[in-house]
Amino acid sequence: MKFAIYGRNFDESFEDSIRKVFEIFDNNKVEVIIYKPFLEFIKEKGNVPISIYSSFSFPHEISSDIDFFISIGGDGTFLETIPFVKDLNIPVIGINSGRLGFLADISRDEICAAFDDIFNRRYRIEERVLISLDTGGKLFTDFNYALNEFTIHKKDSGSMITIHTYMNDEYLNSYWGDGIIVSTPTGSTAYSLSVGGPIVIPNSENLILSPISPHNLTVRPIVLPDSNSITFSVEGRGGSFLASLDYRSESFDSSMSFTVRRANFKVQILKLQNQSFFSTLRNKLMWGLDKRN
Repeated sequence: MKFAIYGRNFDESFEDSIRKVFEIFDNNKVEVIIYKPFLEFIKEKGNVPISIYSSFSFPHEISSDIDFFISIGGDGTFLETIPFVKDLNIPVIGINSGRLGFLADISRDEICAAFDDIFNRRYRIEERVLISLDTGGKLFTDFNYALNEFTIHKKDSGSMITIHTYMNDEYLNSYWGDGIIVSTPTGSTAYSLSVGGPIVIPNSENLILSPISPHNLTVRPIVLPDSNSITFSVEGRGGSFLASLDYRSESFDSSMSFTVRRANFKVQILKLQNQSFFSTLRNKLMWGLDKRN
């Protein structure tokens, strides 16, 4: 069995957990390759026998013979793994080194039980939709996909921007505000949720269009079938704006247009048998918690 590991720096409270992960690998004779900056960080800790492991630095170094790709960090770290797995159909496992996440949903207390389930094939694979962005090859040329969302923002703190929006080339609306978000169902619990967007079940075949601070209060998020394409053009006094795909951002001007559609591949996410989207919602969003107690 072969694993790849991608991670971010963690604090001292997670050191015992990372040591436990590598003990599990050693005991089960797992072949491991580690993202080089993360490997160097672990070397500095000096309490894990990392000299026996090889490393990788770029997505093209990841091959389809890897059985599982592990993300160690939070949901942001998990999103950073997506360019590495791309369309290779490698299941991603999210281990959370901080608080409970929607994507990185294996806590440090669950590590031993989680790997026992993985080695004994007690898990399921969920396929998650991505969105692709077409800018005529001008932006995000290295990887023009997102698991969570595509966002258009104003670049400065001054006047609002106008975002002309079309669905399948039919005019939908001109949004006047601070920006707009196109979210996948996976991303419905991320940025879109924070601006009032709806929570959408992961296997729903939808995209969510959520305006950011719209000037017209009657403008609300809208849920669209993901079989549609959505096109945007932007104008505003500043003349320069920001476009984001998940955690990556680039500047653009009003001469550029964007087309967003469902990607032609999906990402595989490993879920344990005791995990469900609804239980994560209850835990993460503290639904049903009576603060009077």
